[in-house]
Amino acid sequence: MTKLNTIAEQPSFDIELHEADKPLACLILGHGAGAGREHEFMQDIAKELVAKGISTVLFNFPYMQTIKATGKRRPPDKADKLMSHFTAVIETCSKDNKALHNLPVFIGGKSMGGRMATMVYEAVSNVKGAIALGYPFHPPGKPEKTRTEHLQTASKPLLIIQGERDTFGTKSEVEDYKKRSVLSTDIECAYLDDGDHSFKPRKASGKTQEEHIVTAATLTASFIEAHLNN
Repeated sequence: MTKLNTIAEQPSFDIELHEADKPLACLILGHGAGAGREHEFMQDIAKELVAKGISTVLFNFPYMQTIKATGKRRPPDKADKLMSHFTAVIETCSKDNKALHNLPVFIGGKSMGGRMATMVYEAVSNVKGAIALGYPFHPPGKPEKTRTEHLQTASKPLLIIQGERDTFGTKSEVEDYKKRSVLSTDIECAYLDDGDHSFKPRKASGKTQEEHIVTAATLTASFIEAHLNN
């Protein structure tokens, strides 16, 4: 694991690179609302992606940097600030750091980070596609408050990997969105058996969270390889 150099003073960056030996592409991943790039999920998915030839960049949003510095919990920044920082990270990693070797760039993230990726990926010309790991379609218990408006018109490749019983959007709910054309036909959806929002299944399923993280990495790598030449 190599820490990327900070290129600009503003905004400040907290970025790390997990570099594959012979990388096919680079994937820049944002974290979820409650935990930063250091979280076990983020580290595990990066490890699995690297094993599949995908160099992976993890970073912390500004509010998470503040939490790390002060030790005090705080809510995420507003979407526009998160999107602005994500875009700055993409520009820094894809243009200013030789460690990425001019690789094709994809972006994505866990939950909130994935949502932010879907909100910026079409506006950044060198980003070939996006991957959302557990997309927060709606707050738990509030299915009427959907976060899908921008997904109706998505035209770049987008993969959403969702646990079947994710309380932010179950498989049945997502399939219903597709039937009602709430999601663009350019969006691919894949489901993890009995997985929750963290891809963790119940014991009775016979599956494990670790297996699902490996599966998610495999699906992601396959998606990236299929869209390298877009």
